[in-house]
Amino acid sequence: MSTPDADLDDVDRRLLRRLGEDGRASYARIGVEVNLSATAVKRRIDRLRARGVVRGFTVVLDPRLLGWSTEAFVEVYCRERTSPEEILASLRKFPEVAAAWTVTGDADALVHLRASDTRHLEDVIERIRREPGIQRSRSSVVLSRLIG
Repeated sequence: MSTPDADLDDVDRRLLRRLGEDGRASYARIGVEVNLSATAVKRRIDRLRARGVVRGFTVVLDPRLLGWSTEAFVEVYCRERTSPEEILASLRKFPEVAAAWTVTGDADALVHLRASDTRHLEDVIERIRREPGIQRSRSSVVLSRLIG
């Protein structure tokens, strides 16, 4: 049985590593670093996107620079038959969502939120709870970070 990255060669892996560091880097800049022409880099990225290896490009916000020092983990409970895709579509609307996972247990999803203060946090949680598939939530506010 092959591993998931069996079809990736060393150049693909270096290209993906570089994209992970800076998704806005030009094809020419990436090409210099992986020893390919800009055209060859574009072709490889297009192939990786077509295969689903690269699913998209996104902005990564620095919560400290936004003043978002308050963190919480929110268990989200959905109405019956709410799909993971529907949960994702709802949560993508909120820049305060740092990460989210579907989980086992009573909750349907676990959401990591960042906010400027508890008032901001409460506002975000209330807006999430008004999303169509969301029934209720349960929150735990982070007091201090032990690891990570």
